[in-house]
Amino acid sequence: MRITVFGANGPTGRLLTGQALAAGHEVVAVTRQPDSFPLHHDRLEIVGADVLDPGAVDAVVAGRDAVLSTLGVPAGKEPISTYSRGVAHIVAAMERHRVRRLAVVSSSGVDPQPYSDGGFLFNRVLLPYVTRVVGKTLYDDMRRMESLIQATDLDWTIVRPSGLYHLPSVTDYTVVEGHADGRFTARADLAASMLALLDDDRYIRTTIGVITTADNPTLLEWIRGEALAKS
Repeated sequence: MRITVFGANGPTGRLLTGQALAAGHEVVAVTRQPDSFPLHHDRLEIVGADVLDPGAVDAVVAGRDAVLSTLGVPAGKEPISTYSRGVAHIVAAMERHRVRRLAVVSSSGVDPQPYSDGGFLFNRVLLPYVTRVVGKTLYDDMRRMESLIQATDLDWTIVRPSGLYHLPSVTDYTVVEGHADGRFTARADLAASMLALLDDDRYIRTTIGVITTADNPTLLEWIRGEALAKS
């Protein structure tokens, strides 16, 4: 397939691009920093473009079979609109060029629910603090993005991972419709789950949760390795 990946230079986007190339697809990797993109392949086109530029988005969507978005922005107190504005441009371009398949990374924080293995600290303290305080503007914009996608007639799938972390390879990850009862998702598994959607019609116009059940970090390890690293 001919695939466009937005957010291709992020940690998940790089993995997704590499996995797509390994699977034999042609990939357009869209990034604002093309010179720093680490992958090279004869089936890879690296395009410097901003998802907030509708003309640039239109150019990289035309002629594609599917669009995958791994857009990500850091949480902050200031209003965030990258997700909703960027996806609005993607959707408009897809409708204009009659591209049907869309898969977009969102987050389990959009609809926070307690986890059976979370315990009091995670479920009652950390989760509300992250989703209602630290990440409030980020999750608000993800909700706007999801609503925009759900209002289209595209063949869309919204993918909600839990807390992201690094593993060197893909595991036997779990995919469920709606809320997935697990606190962590390896980026390699998130990328693999998105790529698998291209050959699977079960989750069209559905929101799915993706979780990793093997080699999860402890909460302290995750905070040290991911949450603090981003600050």
